[in-house]
Amino acid sequence: MSLVRWEPFSAMDDMFNRFPGFFARSPKLPADSESKFDWAPSVDISETGEEYLIRAALPAVRKEDVKVTVDYGTLTVSGERQQKEEQKQEKFHKVETFYGSFSRSFALPDTVDEAGIRAESKDGVLTIHVPKTKVEAKKPTTIKVQ
Repeated sequence: MSLVRWEPFSAMDDMFNRFPGFFARSPKLPADSESKFDWAPSVDISETGEEYLIRAALPAVRKEDVKVTVDYGTLTVSGERQQKEEQKQEKFHKVETFYGSFSRSFALPDTVDEAGIRAESKDGVLTIHVPKTKVEAKKPTTIKVQ
C-alpha cells in the first residue's frame, strides 16, 4: 500500500475541469477571441415604473476607472480593474479574480430619456439609472379603403 498525499486545491481543479459546463464561469472571454478586453463584469437588469436599472458587479474597481457612455441607443460600461502589487511573502494557491480592461454594451429601448441617465458606485456595485420617457397610448386609427 502506498501513501498518497492529498492536495485539496488540485482535487477541486480536477472536479471543475471534469464538469466545465456545470461549473463554467463566464467572465473570461475565449482564448481565441481577438478582443482587447480581458473580462466582463456580471450585470443585473431590472425595471420599475419609472426607470430601468443596470447593476454591474465591480468589486475593487475605483469609480474613476469606470466610463459609462451612451451612443446611438447603446449604453456601454467600460473600464479597468488594476492588479495590486504581489506580496513577496504571500504564496497564492488559486487566483480567480480577473484583472484588466472590461466592457459591456446594452441596447436601450426607444422609450428612454438618454439625457437623464445617471450612474452611482457604492460598495463595489455600479448602478445605472435609465429613466423612461412618457409614452402616450396610441389610439387605433381606421383607414378607409378606396
